[in-house]
Amino acid sequence: MIIYKRIILLVFTALLLTSCNKEGNSQKENTNKNTYLKDTTKGIKTGGVKVVEITTPKGKFKVWTKTVGNNPKIKVLLLNGGPGATHEYFECMESFFPQEGIEFIYYDQLGTGNSDNPNDPALWDVNRFVDEIEQVRVALNLDKDNFYLLGHSWGGILAAEYALKHQQHLKGLIISNMMMSAIDYSNYSKNVLAQQMEPKVLAQLREIEKNKDFKNPKYMELLIPNFYAKHIFEWISIHGQNR
Repeated sequence: MIIYKRIILLVFTALLLTSCNKEGNSQKENTNKNTYLKDTTKGIKTGGVKVVEITTPKGKFKVWTKTVGNNPKIKVLLLNGGPGATHEYFECMESFFPQEGIEFIYYDQLGTGNSDNPNDPALWDVNRFVDEIEQVRVALNLDKDNFYLLGHSWGGILAAEYALKHQQHLKGLIISNMMMSAIDYSNYSKNVLAQQMEPKVLAQLREIEKNKDFKNPKYMELLIPNFYAKHIFEWISIHGQNR
């Protein structure tokens, strides 16, 4: 009888501890969510938007940023592709980052989206863009303990160049869908991908390229079905389904 009482007591204790543990995890989860959603800004509320003034060789301009969430340990600055694209296609991150408690920052590079557009080709320089990122980092108080840089496509080039120059400020670097050598990719495209085309199609493309007649509508008419559809759109479709 004593043994049964002890067993019942042990089972009851185990259930109680399990219940307390679940309750503790639930409270912790709620605390994280409350912390993530907590507005830490002062003054006029902007919904996370902050316009940063940057200095360039051509004067001062303003670039647009918007912070979503609050996590002092993980802050991800998003660098879009292009050059010339905007932050909007990164809005898919809202379906993933918040539930993981990851703070992330939309950012329109100079000349795009909500940022100033000086329309001066002299400003479209990799080193100047890298300097712009550094000015944005400083303005947003990002540092080596929390600053993650995510670059997609053209943004991947910027992210890599930034890391080479300012790696002491980074905690993490994420490069998405970007080759690290345009020369190597050009050689691969020429020697491997192009050779998979029909000889007649490849000959027409080479003739247009030889004459530098890139505005010829025939050029894209040939490229889209014979190159992009096979090696870019198809890749996106396959890998997108596997995610």
